[in-house]
Amino acid sequence: MHSVLTFLTTIVMVAVGTSVLADGHGDCGPAGQSIRILASDFPAIHAVVDEAELRCGKAAAEFVRNHTTEARTIMNAALKPNPSEYSSVIVANSTLTQLMNDGLVRPLDSLVEKYSDQIKPNTLISIGGNVMAVAFMANSQHLFVRQDILAKVGIGSIPSTYDELLIAAEAIRRAGIMEHPLVMNMQVGWNIGESFNLVYLAHGGEFFQPGTAEPAINSEAGLAALGTLKALVEYAHPDYLTHASNETQGLWEAGKAALGIMWGSRGAVILDDEGSSEAVTANTVLAAAPSVEPDGIPGATLWWDGITIAKNVPDEQAEATFAALISGMSPEMVMKNNDDAVWLLDGFEPGAAAAGVSATAAGGAQPYPMIPQIGLMHNALGNELVDFLKGDESAEQALADAEAAYVTAAKEAGFLK
Repeated sequence: MHSVLTFLTTIVMVAVGTSVLADGHGDCGPAGQSIRILASDFPAIHAVVDEAELRCGKAAAEFVRNHTTEARTIMNAALKPNPSEYSSVIVANSTLTQLMNDGLVRPLDSLVEKYSDQIKPNTLISIGGNVMAVAFMANSQHLFVRQDILAKVGIGSIPSTYDELLIAAEAIRRAGIMEHPLVMNMQVGWNIGESFNLVYLAHGGEFFQPGTAEPAINSEAGLAALGTLKALVEYAHPDYLTHASNETQGLWEAGKAALGIMWGSRGAVILDDEGSSEAVTANTVLAAAPSVEPDGIPGATLWWDGITIAKNVPDEQAEATFAALISGMSPEMVMKNNDDAVWLLDGFEPGAAAAGVSATAAGGAQPYPMIPQIGLMHNALGNELVDFLKGDESAEQALADAEAAYVTAAKEAGFLK
């Protein structure tokens, strides 16, 4: 797929500091329209929507936004009515396919052509020959470390493998510095599924039998991944099954963690001078995601975030929403919010907050799969691995349960007979 290639190319360019500054403000499309945006809740998305509202809010009949951690859960239901509740959903790899499976977003080719002077070609996400989204940032989970705490236990280099990460965690615990030095996004549901994905890909796993929708996770790689995951959470806070990004960021900023696998999009707010202490911010380093073997595949999935336009809205409303959001992706917005993301936009100057995502991409991490049935597999993993992590079920049984749950869902959705 064209979009995966250009996305990775852009990431690697970012890693070596390539940036170009463009100018021009663009227009806001048809006036007097209703612009209604559903999006996740983190700084980079706020920055884009803030800029869109600043530039085009006065030209619209209304400019409504809902930033919520539940966007993934509510988006399909919100776009199914005609007219839909929102004119745009800001999505990522997995949520685009989630919306496309139900036919809820429209191809953007004609709009891209009309506003082409404001759009970088390598931000176009093309599926099946149609542009379905325009990306504005890259993301990945990767390693965060407190280098001062590593130094206290005699570790002079940043862990690059899971074994090295576990050795560091044990050294910190034995030294009495922290009983629970590691944070990970392991909240029951989607976050557990994604944490498995990271480790599973690092172990060389494949989600499906080649060329089919048949599951392939109950495998040697799957068992190895669960073993690694269980070893890691032994050093996590006891209530790690409730931790998503807000919780892990909070623990880090409070100085209660020294090792973390967190989203790159949290890097800027962790490194800034708000909500934490100098000891934490000055000693936090963002590094590549760990691998199984030295110089192996990073335990990560590469993501993009971008805009879509709802199918079930009038064409003029669709254009006004698209034009506003494209105007929000300006070099001026990037310069005002440079460290909030690894921007795929003109004007970006990579800094410390981009280091982890850039290093992870340069190390060969794989993009999150954009195939129709991956969401069903992700959901099955997120629900069925909990008993294993609690110690109530074997790894073999947990993977068998996840495959069975996936097969049931895939048959209902028509992916399997």
